[in-house]
Amino acid sequence: MEKVLLTDVAVLLGAVAIAAPVARRLGIGTVLGYLVAGALVGPDGLGQFFSTTEARELLHLAEFGVVLLLFLIGLELRPMRLWAMRGAIFGLGGAQVALTGCLLAFAAMAALALSWQSALFVGLALALSSTAFALQVMEENKELATRHGRLGFAVLLFQDLAAIPLIALTPLFAVGVAGAASGMDVLAALKALGVIVAVVVGGYLTLDYFIRLVALTKVREAMTAAALLIVVGLTIVMQWAGLSASLGAFIAGALLAESSYRHQLEADIQPFEGLLLGLFFTAIGMSLDLDLLLTSWLPVLAMTAGVIATKAGVLYFLGRRAGLDDRPARRLGLSLSQGGEFAFVLVAAGTASHVVDLDLAALISLVVTLSMAATPILLALDRFLAPKAKPLAVYDTLPENSAHVVIAGFGRYGQIVARILRAKKIPFTALDIDAEQVEFVRKFGSQAFFGDASRPEILEAARLGEARAFVLAIDDVDASLKAAEHVRQTWPNVPIFARARNRNHVHRFLDLGVKVVQRETYFSALETTRQLLKGLGYSETQAERTIGTFRTHDERRLIDDYAYYDDLARMQERARSSSETLEKLFDEDAKEELAAQQSSGKAKARQPAAAD
Repeated sequence: MEKVLLTDVAVLLGAVAIAAPVARRLGIGTVLGYLVAGALVGPDGLGQFFSTTEARELLHLAEFGVVLLLFLIGLELRPMRLWAMRGAIFGLGGAQVALTGCLLAFAAMAALALSWQSALFVGLALALSSTAFALQVMEENKELATRHGRLGFAVLLFQDLAAIPLIALTPLFAVGVAGAASGMDVLAALKALGVIVAVVVGGYLTLDYFIRLVALTKVREAMTAAALLIVVGLTIVMQWAGLSASLGAFIAGALLAESSYRHQLEADIQPFEGLLLGLFFTAIGMSLDLDLLLTSWLPVLAMTAGVIATKAGVLYFLGRRAGLDDRPARRLGLSLSQGGEFAFVLVAAGTASHVVDLDLAALISLVVTLSMAATPILLALDRFLAPKAKPLAVYDTLPENSAHVVIAGFGRYGQIVARILRAKKIPFTALDIDAEQVEFVRKFGSQAFFGDASRPEILEAARLGEARAFVLAIDDVDASLKAAEHVRQTWPNVPIFARARNRNHVHRFLDLGVKVVQRETYFSALETTRQLLKGLGYSETQAERTIGTFRTHDERRLIDDYAYYDDLARMQERARSSSETLEKLFDEDAKEELAAQQSSGKAKARQPAAAD
């Protein structure tokens, strides 16, 4: 028995290990790769390594991967991020799920003679697209940075949010379905509500404190164990209350979204989530009814085409309403036209709650899988049919300014520059590569545009050749150097005012001929030190003299070091020498100040006494 079990585990891990890289290589998405691998090793596959019973047991085990996925989704739900994108997320995303869900529900009632509860459940399940699949497809096609790509990301984010209550409320759809309970027990509902409130309040008060205590041990395995314990513990609590385990994991993640340990938790959980999620989709592939595809291929293909057409049509309509042109709206619709991984999760939950039967679940799983396979084919066909189409606009349309200032990077540094220019009525065009940052600052009245200032076409669109100056405040060192190099080569007469991260960054700017460079924290650090010296008992004059001496010495050293900045050993030697020189300068300042005080005292002593 043990030998057979180990053989099964080896086959399963081999399928997962091979499926992901092969699928990525073929450009079909890892989710589809797992599904195909599962179908090949499943009961109806070529190898027939697993029986139907074993496949179902494996599916139950691998569902913990979905629980971990929802925990990670909760961790990503930072309030600022949701607030900055709230219009696109809840407006466009909500409209897509509602319209698509209703249309597919009507189609399910007509074609499959389902009750309205089951039909609505099926419609909403099929309305959700595959986040991992769609994002990968858009990234591979270099469309994720386009406006329709950003709108697609917002829709996918809403779908991830919508999946949580759908999973949790699956039993509600069972009301009125043949063979299901006639209604929910009022006491059971109150118990579930009470547990949710208790979990939220208790988690808010204790989870971050618990993680902090574990982090103080500085044992990496303890942090991993603590993260898994939180997820498993809340899963058990939710199941005891008759609720979805995924809901508990999501709540835990959301409660820790603002924790300072969020990134550590994410790093610890992600390997487990990735592996178990891969097993989950492989198990789904094992459960696919390939005989159904062979015996009823025409109805199955018709349903798949109907789902794709409905989802693509709704997204095209909403994209046009959101201001997209014809082709970007079409690309948005096709990119998100497939069914998603949450459809599998919902179908599994719906089967357990008797909302859908096993035959319908098999049909839905098959339709979702085929729709995933069709997505890259449809996108490639769209490109083939429109080979001479105008290239997709990647970034925001920029204003036609002249005699203006272009600000690259609209973070803390760039915003201060912009506020002063605005107050002085000096026109400017501000660019930032972070779409969320652009949306966020617009809420506070700042005008910025989404664009990568390291790309020549963006700088040309910003009319840099007609600008009076270029303020380079990009946070990324390589991107800022790339932008500076292009500006110096293309528009050498446009002065560059650059922000540098550190001394090495300054030296690399000097290599490019950029003359005006300021280190981002230099002056604030000097001012802090000046105030510190005063707080330690130094006089205003002494503090000013010390800071002035340091600044003169440091700025001279910055220029002198330029000749050796790529020689690490020489730079280390010069740093030690500079520290000794600075100490001598401070000693000389102290002696000069003492001599000046003594001289002043003697001068006062020689003055004649005033008459009584």
